[in-house]
Amino acid sequence: MKAINLLEKFQLFSEHWTPKKIGELNGQQVLLAKLKGEFIWHTHEHEDELFLIIKGKLKIAFKDTTIELNEGEMYIIPKGIAHKPIAEEEVHVLLFEPLEIKHTGNITSNLTVKTFETI
Repeated sequence: MKAINLLEKFQLFSEHWTPKKIGELNGQQVLLAKLKGEFIWHTHEHEDELFLIIKGKLKIAFKDTTIELNEGEMYIIPKGIAHKPIAEEEVHVLLFEPLEIKHTGNITSNLTVKTFETI
């Protein structure tokens, strides 16, 4: 066991929309991701999704509204809610999700990552 330095982990990768696993606990995984641009509309039918903003500002569009999250803020998207993350500038996020989740939810696209790399 050792401390995990998030800032050091973020320096290990540069690609966007490709979460990296930094830990697991109780059937959940802790992921880091760099986001830039618009993601795809998607839904997680069986899993809630937690976004914690480490750096930058993230917009999350829902069918009837859009929220903006700033550094140090988090948001939990309940299962079954369609959403689309939007990062006008690069954003660093920590995600907390079940091990079996697909980050593109009910959609398969060129952004879908089948297995998250552990860093």
